[in-house]
Amino acid sequence: MIGSILLMALREIRRHGMRSALTTLGIVIGVAAVVALVTIGRATTAKVTADVAKMGNDLLTVMPGAERRGPMSSDARPFTTADVKAVKREIGSVRGVAPVVNASALVVAGNTNRTTSVTGTWSDFATVRGYEVESGRLFTEGEENSSAAVCVLGATVTSELFGGQDPIGQSVRVGSISCNVIGTLVAKGQGSFGADQDDIVLMPLRTVQRRIRGTDDVNSIAVSASSDAAIPRVKSQLEALFRERRRITPGKTPDFNVRDMKEIAQAMQSITGSMTALLSAIAAVSLVVGGIGIMNIMLVSVTERTREIGIRMAIGAQAHEVLLQFLLEAVALSLMGGLAGVIIGLGGSMAAIAALDLPLTFAPEIIALAFGFSALVGVGFGYFPARKAARLHPIQALRYE
Repeated sequence: MIGSILLMALREIRRHGMRSALTTLGIVIGVAAVVALVTIGRATTAKVTADVAKMGNDLLTVMPGAERRGPMSSDARPFTTADVKAVKREIGSVRGVAPVVNASALVVAGNTNRTTSVTGTWSDFATVRGYEVESGRLFTEGEENSSAAVCVLGATVTSELFGGQDPIGQSVRVGSISCNVIGTLVAKGQGSFGADQDDIVLMPLRTVQRRIRGTDDVNSIAVSASSDAAIPRVKSQLEALFRERRRITPGKTPDFNVRDMKEIAQAMQSITGSMTALLSAIAAVSLVVGGIGIMNIMLVSVTERTREIGIRMAIGAQAHEVLLQFLLEAVALSLMGGLAGVIIGLGGSMAAIAALDLPLTFAPEIIALAFGFSALVGVGFGYFPARKAARLHPIQALRYE
């Protein structure tokens, strides 16, 4: 019985094809928007996670300046090389410690030049920040101690200055220093804040301090914990160590801050997740609007087919059969709109993901939820017209003009 009723409902939908298509438009838009927004939102979250991971595994960064005022506070006392050595000596459960001194300099190779970021550090910087050597090597401890004029080039700098040539052993000018290229780094791509992590030149800490910056200050200290579980312990030890070294008594605001990259990643994921949920909720309003459209059209259909309903009931059709026919018709309309919405939503999200260079993600539960909700909309908004049809009196229906 249900099969024959369903066939009748589908035949009625096909008979009014244009009206049926317009009726489902709200459902199509709502489902497509929800599927696309959730898929793009998840892809964005995955990209944020991957980009933060590129900055270094289990990375903590110690920066001068109270956290409430930011690391660039004018009264923030910078770190020194002695502070970095204290971290390496006294903090356990770490894989590497690296001082960071940043400078911007013009790098010249032959007739080509590029203004880039120069980082003075130790060779542990590659371990801490997740860089890998593509060719050549990193600087040795002896080169660090002697302020040697050697450098390691990031992938962007290598490409811009040397093209396809091998830069190892070549001489470049970094600022006013003639520097020997001893290595190149594997490309990492953009970070989570849009910065090109390959637009970098690594040089020994003392070389940058004495020959470029002219100061012994250290801008920040990068620390890599030995594991995820060790991060809270290492962070606590770092805070205690610098409170002691900078003579900050308990209860006073420290003039430094320790940043955990995983906390930053979680905060960014929370923001993107909240935005995705908000936009999806707004898009879901279209489903309700689409449901109202289905109800209106079904009420019109009941009015148009009043005599047909009267004839069916006069020859023995039961009220529940009439109700089921109109209810199945509403659900079929909603499901067809949901299916079209899923296809359009997936197609649009894939195009957006490709255009924005986001990682491909697939959320089958969201697709199932959107499709199921569209069916629920059909039942919810189709029941009233179906009940109205089922309650028609056969004699009054036959007399209807």
